Amino acid sequence: MFLTSPITFPNLGITVDPNPVAFTVFGKDIYWYGIIIAVGFALAVVYMMSRAKDYGVTSDDTLDLVLWTVPVGVICARLYYCIFYWELYADNPISVLYIWEGGLAIYGAVIGGAITVVVVSKVKKIKTGVFLDLAAMGVLIGQIFGRWGNFMNREAHGCVTDSFFKMGLTDAAGQVTYYHPTFLYESVWNLIGFVCIHFLSKKKRKFDGEMFLLYVGWYGLGRAWIEGLRTDSLMLFSTGIRVSQLVAIVSFVAAAAILAYVLLKKKPDPADLLVNVRARQAAEAAEQTKESDKL
Repeated sequence: MFLTSPITFPNLGITVDPNPVAFTVFGKDIYWYGIIIAVGFALAVVYMMSRAKDYGVTSDDTLDLVLWTVPVGVICARLYYCIFYWELYADNPISVLYIWEGGLAIYGAVIGGAITVVVVSKVKKIKTGVFLDLAAMGVLIGQIFGRWGNFMNREAHGCVTDSFFKMGLTDAAGQVTYYHPTFLYESVWNLIGFVCIHFLSKKKRKFDGEMFLLYVGWYGLGRAWIEGLRTDSLMLFSTGIRVSQLVAIVSFVAAAAILAYVLLKKKPDPADLLVNVRARQAAEAAEQTKESDKL
């Protein structure tokens, strides 16, 4: 309905009218949505590989993780969406494969990706929490950028509002209606979360897996209230319950409870972080080599 309408933010003095199609190649439209997702993915991979050593793993380990988790995450994001919107695919089930037409759910990607991380970490004999921490930061970067793809498509907006940040869309009859720019809320929320968790991971990490739990809790807290503003929420079949809002609330509560238990009850020792364990092992090996050279 609003696919090519101008986008206005009257209180900010902003009016734009971006074309969802960036360019055409051999008659095939290339959408900004896909380009923005690809940029977010590339930046996430660069960030993860640049931080790998801070977590005690190599860039190759991280790349292996990405090569497995990304395709599985995309598949699970699609399945998650299609399950709750099955009426759109029931008459032509093969259309479930038409991923280029849109229809992905981030929680499906997170769940599928997390399961894949567990499997990859077991195969590579690396602590699961380490890979979960790295993956969480990558996902946050992807989410920060991904919501701007929704903006280009004039989708995933909220309900009608007269708030300061209201976003105006024009329908086919020329009528302007103002909505909550939920894409903006979520992108900014994720950016704040990324900055905070990034600096915490530099100085304050107590245990492997902590950053992942912080991500789950932070994203869940924000998504719980943002999802309540959306007009296109996936519903839990005929219950009227918003699936993503329910998952967000459960995620926040679970992450907060686990963090509190580990930090307050178990009192983890940062010396047990994989990066610190491997640093000690390297120092001990160097010392043994030095002693051997003296003999």
